[in-house]
Amino acid sequence: MRPFLEKLPVFPDSSWSYLNRRLDDAIPFQWHHHPEYELTLTLNSRGQRFIGDHVGAYDDGDLVLVGPNLPHTWVSQEKLDAGQPHIALVLWFHPNWAVRLTEGFPEFRGVQALLARAGCGLKFSEPFAKTVRAEHEAIFDLAPAERTLSLLRILDRLAGDDAAVPLASLPVKQEGAPESRERIDRVITHIHMHYSEQISLAELADIAALSVSGLHRLFAKHMQTTVTDYVMRMRIGDASARLSGTDQPIQHIANAVGYGALSNFNRQFRALKAMSPREYRRLFR
Repeated sequence: MRPFLEKLPVFPDSSWSYLNRRLDDAIPFQWHHHPEYELTLTLNSRGQRFIGDHVGAYDDGDLVLVGPNLPHTWVSQEKLDAGQPHIALVLWFHPNWAVRLTEGFPEFRGVQALLARAGCGLKFSEPFAKTVRAEHEAIFDLAPAERTLSLLRILDRLAGDDAAVPLASLPVKQEGAPESRERIDRVITHIHMHYSEQISLAELADIAALSVSGLHRLFAKHMQTTVTDYVMRMRIGDASARLSGTDQPIQHIANAVGYGALSNFNRQFRALKAMSPREYRRLFR
């Protein structure tokens, strides 16, 4: 599956874009990025979200703000109500739109601070997600001016969520030529699709059409980390979602996310989470 630069819908009566997405079968893996901020409310759906090097479980009412050009996708596993579709209510706005807003109106300095935090993606706390849920659901039926005022109200409320959790470990740099961006996207897509398998550096270098040393330089430039560390974060992120949301045995989880040796899994999990997998699971019991 090739990554893609998503082209957003354009509306002649709106300075930003939106989508009321309803899918009967599933939310598919579609690894993509775009220069706009994205605020997504997911309803009647459970599964996993991938944002940068973050892997986490989502549930009904999940509300996430994704920063510009940060690769992401959601993948559903089940519906809450089998008779209703998976729903993703998506609002997009360009950084320039936000700059004009926050520079012109000091009342929205809180929104400016919120957007500055969103480079790695933000998952909003359940109380704040609930406070904006009804307005987020209703925004698509409003007249253009009311729709924009509604978006501003939503952002202003969310700016007060000090419990919002950053998702990816680092924002993605967008330096270099489009060809360079395409190469790293091919590599990242392959990692996201196969991180639970054994992935060699030579295999990734071939995907990028580079030498192994060239792959290291490309990855460090765009991702500010190493390939090995990125794969580890993907695996531990998946394991964390399984530990908190399922009763799968720890040995089974370690095998499922790509660790042949339980001792190696335990060591890397502790290095990243500062606790053992068993201790992490207890936090959610």
